Amino acid sequence: MRSILERLSARRLTSAFVVLATLTAAIVAGSFAAHGVRGQEQENASSDASPLKIVNSSLPPNEFVKIAKQVAPAVVNINTQTMPKQSDNRMRRFHGRSIPMPGNPDDNNDDQGQSQGQGQGDDNFQDFFNRFFGGQIPGQGDQGDQGQVQESLGSGFIVDPKGYIITNDHVVDNADKIYVKLSTDPDTSDLGRPARVIGVDKATDLAVIKIDTSTPLPTVKMGNSDESQVGDWVEAIGSPFALSQTVTAGIISAKNRTIEPGVSGQFQHFIQTDAAINPGNSGGPLLDMNGNVIGVNTAIYTQSAGYEGIGFAMPSNTVVAIYNDLISPSHKVVRGSIGISFNNGLSSSVNRVYGFKNGVLVQLVQPGGPADKAGLKPGDIITSIDGRMVKDGDDLVNDIAGRRPGSTARLGYLRDGKQSDATVTIGDRDKVFANLTNPEAAPSPEGPSGAGETKLGLVVRDISPQVAAKIHMPGVEIESVRTGSFADLRQLEPGQVITHVNKQPTGTRDQFEAIVSKLKVGDDVVFEVVDPKHPEAGILYPGGVLQ
Repeated sequence: MRSILERLSARRLTSAFVVLATLTAAIVAGSFAAHGVRGQEQENASSDASPLKIVNSSLPPNEFVKIAKQVAPAVVNINTQTMPKQSDNRMRRFHGRSIPMPGNPDDNNDDQGQSQGQGQGDDNFQDFFNRFFGGQIPGQGDQGDQGQVQESLGSGFIVDPKGYIITNDHVVDNADKIYVKLSTDPDTSDLGRPARVIGVDKATDLAVIKIDTSTPLPTVKMGNSDESQVGDWVEAIGSPFALSQTVTAGIISAKNRTIEPGVSGQFQHFIQTDAAINPGNSGGPLLDMNGNVIGVNTAIYTQSAGYEGIGFAMPSNTVVAIYNDLISPSHKVVRGSIGISFNNGLSSSVNRVYGFKNGVLVQLVQPGGPADKAGLKPGDIITSIDGRMVKDGDDLVNDIAGRRPGSTARLGYLRDGKQSDATVTIGDRDKVFANLTNPEAAPSPEGPSGAGETKLGLVVRDISPQVAAKIHMPGVEIESVRTGSFADLRQLEPGQVITHVNKQPTGTRDQFEAIVSKLKVGDDVVFEVVDPKHPEAGILYPGGVLQ
């Protein structure tokens, strides 16, 4: 049985050939009509033509040819089937990512509360960013409405002769049946060899699957992605649009790309390439000029759901670490955590007011977590780990996540401008944040008010005892925000509580007004804000230069 996409492709190719044949016939007929040339006369007129001959080329095969021959046998085609299920969910699968159907604008895939850091980023291009899985035609095979079996297509590559294969999690996610076809398998309607999932890691969108084999299988070699450079030639192999063993080439366009902001993208730092990759390439290898895998093709940036010159591959150094965890007895990726949250992408005003250039401003300390036990508090600025300077939140997350639970680290931090340090015992990330849905409130930063109405565009009031009980700290509640004002541009909202302005406490409306009245144009203004509706989110630090 051929896949939906194979049948569709066949129809399109047939239609194309029919059109070409029709055009050819029309051209010939027009020539006859215009010149009155008959077959015999045309033959006589061309009697002096010389026959064409094929000249053998003496050029040796280039590196792309050598790599394709070397690696292609280890690149596989992955087909999945998902059986119909009764559901009211009106979501459809589109290139491997859930895209809401009209009327359902929500598509939040963030794994809230499961990360060490929470970032703020520009999400403008997410409307056009689609994970590319392939095979499932948009609008067809919708489980809830039509009850059809969904068939989808992806790629993968063999890394162990016993049949272990690396691919993307979104290639096999929710699949009831997984089939793998090798390049040496007969090209029949058979979907391939049954495969089973060994382990998945959604944070990096990677998966390990396995097929049974009685003979050793060809494998790839994993390269060092850290040694790759922008401008290096790369080659991609996969099964775009069910066209197996498709080879494309390009260069590395950029490195360390984070394409999804916040929690969902904190462990995804991609290699960007302009090698042509399309739906169905997901899970296939990105190769260097030595034929080593330096990335797993994972996503594309597109406005047309097809290739537009921007693709993303998970670096091989990340892939190897994840693979080794997934084939372990636990089949699980274990990441370290110290139990804090923070905001990435803070304005430069925050850095100036709080007196730091590099480091991580702690937003939330998980009650009972490693950082809490070590004495860290919201508002502390982590500046180093084991004597090494911490650049930013991503730097801290990558370091801590790579450490094993139970190990210790020495954290250097600033509190009220004074340098301190503490020894923290690394915890298991999943366990540290297991009870995040019901944490104690932490101090919260952000705010404008008072003379605030004229300078900042907001009105504040003293908080009620009920609100004070929720956030466990003094502050002023935002009553209203003027559209287009300084406060509005910092995304302050009614109901939020401002506890500090430029590190000065605002426990009452009078205190707030007194602080704001001294502000002048050109001053840095940083609020410490907490939302009583979501105290578990911790402290926010919006800020900017007063205009």
